[in-house]
Amino acid sequence: MRKTSTRLADGRELIYYDLRDTPREAVDRRPLDATVTSSEVRHDVLLGDDIAVASHRQGRTYHPPADQCPLCPTHGDRLSEIPDSTYDVVVFENRFPSLAGDSGRCEVVCFTEDHDASFSSLTEEQARLVLDAWTDRTAELSQLSSVVQVFPFENRGREIGVTLGHPHGQIYAYPFVTPRTARMFQSLAARRGEDPEANLFDEIVARESTGERLVLEGEHWVAFVPYAAHWPYEVHLYPRRRVPDLTALDEAQRAEFPRLYLELLRRFDRVFGPDEPPTPYIAAWHQAPFSGLDAYEGVTRDDFALHLELFTIRRTSGKLKFLAGSESGMGVFINDVPPEAAARRLREVASA
Repeated sequence: MRKTSTRLADGRELIYYDLRDTPREAVDRRPLDATVTSSEVRHDVLLGDDIAVASHRQGRTYHPPADQCPLCPTHGDRLSEIPDSTYDVVVFENRFPSLAGDSGRCEVVCFTEDHDASFSSLTEEQARLVLDAWTDRTAELSQLSSVVQVFPFENRGREIGVTLGHPHGQIYAYPFVTPRTARMFQSLAARRGEDPEANLFDEIVARESTGERLVLEGEHWVAFVPYAAHWPYEVHLYPRRRVPDLTALDEAQRAEFPRLYLELLRRFDRVFGPDEPPTPYIAAWHQAPFSGLDAYEGVTRDDFALHLELFTIRRTSGKLKFLAGSESGMGVFINDVPPEAAARRLREVASA
């Protein structure tokens, strides 16, 4: 992998990740003013949550036509966020970030220059390059004083709320431990209190590596529908050897990941039948925070298990799972599809 860092016209950082030794010397020719953001993190004293307020995002790019896509390479006079005329993977600071400055950082990850592709259509070599980019950004962002936790993710599909059709994801670098991660550490600490030798993540992976909720497995990774899945079709992908974050994966784990993940995405695309449109989904990496864990007695960040959660908001053909009264009002999910049935369907679906 070759990494080349440069700056856009408004001062934002852009990084090329290339499979080959490709020189990158193109300059951003757009007449952009310096980026101005109004991101602010506010603490909800009643619920204990941290909320980002970012009013400048109201003006972000919204469903542009394909020939005006800001994530495609620059060609001639059609200027985009990527100054070069070609690229493999690109990461750049979001022009409309939810988090900025002392409140963290937001980045965009372009998986390919092909506007009509998807992550599932990438080759294993391309998918590995994306993994390497996620890993490098996790390592780099962890060095920022304002960053406590790094969250790479992909939103796919208009139903999810995606405003740009080009295959891409994002990375949020939070200045706090996120609520879901905090709840996981609370559960880890509680289990450790019952048994000083126990690790709840290890127990879950061991339990789900066999049985009716198993979806896909390799030598180094295992994918399963969790026992208490929140979403109709939800799969968790874990490395068998527990690591706290992407930077701790060994070469064997990195080498196997692209094949299993691409297979999983292709199955997701066919789960509702061959004539259905591509399945909307969220793919979310859970990584251990770099600090902020003093409240969880008996556990450290090394007790956390890196894993990816993949889920769709589509519950059946042509119907979405809406977060209505119970889910949005009380945080109590009601799942329309038994996890065992979802796993069975994902096992039977051919990806080709």
